[in-house]
Amino acid sequence: MSFRYEFRLSGSGGQGLILAGKILAEAAAIFDGKNATQSQSYGPEARGGSSRSEVIVSDEEIDYPKAVNIDLLLCFTQEACDKYCTDIKDNGILLVDKNYVTKTPKGRFKVYSLPITEIAETKIGKALVANIVALGVITGLTGIISQQAVESAILSRVPKGTEELNLKAFNAGIELAQQAG
Repeated sequence: MSFRYEFRLSGSGGQGLILAGKILAEAAAIFDGKNATQSQSYGPEARGGSSRSEVIVSDEEIDYPKAVNIDLLLCFTQEACDKYCTDIKDNGILLVDKNYVTKTPKGRFKVYSLPITEIAETKIGKALVANIVALGVITGLTGIISQQAVESAILSRVPKGTEELNLKAFNAGIELAQQAG
């Protein structure tokens, strides 16, 4: 039986979701030795428009790089949740930032409504790393990509001088997932 797991990270431009998707894909492909693709789309606005990053992880070749049957959907905005929630497969996961997504849909999926940005602000001191906190939550909830692989990808992708801050954010997300799980 082949393995395929589809992630969609959605919100608005400027929230770091494209970077988060690249980190997930790199962690899976380079550091965990799995097959992975990453694709992205965003509105014409640089900041504030819609933004989406998709990552597919598989143990076989990936013949179609777009996510169509979402295993985990991350939503940083209500608009993203409303738009994409119907794409989550049965028994999938809907992960929302509870301070920005207040209406979660009913469905045949598990909902985690967590204070992702709030944790970034209070525990790390920068809302800017909410995307990395979310990566920690995703890693902790799914176990699809190893924690060590994601840490390595974070270190290779984040701006020099921010590595410690980002690893602290990632670990805060892992902790949040353990509390929620």
